[in-house]
Amino acid sequence: MAVYTDISDAELEAFLARYELGAPLSFKGVAEGVENSNFLLETETGRYFLTIYERRVRREDLPFFLGFMQHLARHGFPSATPIADREGRLLGELRAKPAAIVSFLTGLSVRRTTPTHCRAAGAGLAWLHEAAQGFDQTRVNDLGHAAWAGLFERLRGEAEALKPGLEAQIAGDVAHLAAAWPTGLPEGVIHADYFPDNVFFRGAAFAGAIDFYFAATDALAYDIGIALNAWCFEPDGSFNVTAARAFVAGYESRRPLLSAERQALPVLAHGAALRFFLTRLADWRSTPAGALVRPKDPLEYERKLAVHRAGLALFEAAP
Repeated sequence: MAVYTDISDAELEAFLARYELGAPLSFKGVAEGVENSNFLLETETGRYFLTIYERRVRREDLPFFLGFMQHLARHGFPSATPIADREGRLLGELRAKPAAIVSFLTGLSVRRTTPTHCRAAGAGLAWLHEAAQGFDQTRVNDLGHAAWAGLFERLRGEAEALKPGLEAQIAGDVAHLAAAWPTGLPEGVIHADYFPDNVFFRGAAFAGAIDFYFAATDALAYDIGIALNAWCFEPDGSFNVTAARAFVAGYESRRPLLSAERQALPVLAHGAALRFFLTRLADWRSTPAGALVRPKDPLEYERKLAVHRAGLALFEAAP
């Protein structure tokens, strides 16, 4: 979350007039993340988030994202739920940009995760995959493995400028993953950004997930690969096998993995690390001046890529 587009009191009141949410009581920007402009909104009826969609989010994808969030809510999964206006529309417009209001989800994200959190988060991800079944829309993962080679070609110079020799290393990752990427794994709609700051807890118990604006149709186990990178590395760059065991065990407490999915986890996690390295590298120099956000360091994922190249056997310890 972040603020790239500011709006006036008059613009907010005109926008809210379409909804049955009552008058606004407080309204403030949220300075986290890198994708959209987000505001915490409190009205006479409760607390909400108002999002203005910026940058990478395409207008034509928004019916999928908002419809998926609505589907999850209807099937009992705890997540922020889009609020329809008086005419039943989930999507509006502010400053000539698409905008939506979603419900406020209670709970806290955890800055320092433990294996206990990882197990609960793994079970929460499996719950999400279960609740997603039956959603009648699909969306190609435009940041999936088919996109990485083209994205890297546009960023070769940026990679080398970031760290000498890095261009050749990333080229090797791209080639390896193109040859090794698994096929035929169970698919469905995945979160695709299941990071600790997008998962809420009450105490150590899973309380829900937010930020579905990368959701897409892909291999379910790829979502686990993304999460292993996000949840199971220490600040010094080392891989925490205990946390990985806990996450996978939590996931399998609700949805046991096929043997092919388990065997594919090293490649899927390697690919996920490459995906986030590339998009962080793209954001590193393109975040607008004055935005209330600092782009995330791509070198964090460069260090994770080094672990995947040298130590994929670590995943063999996961159950």
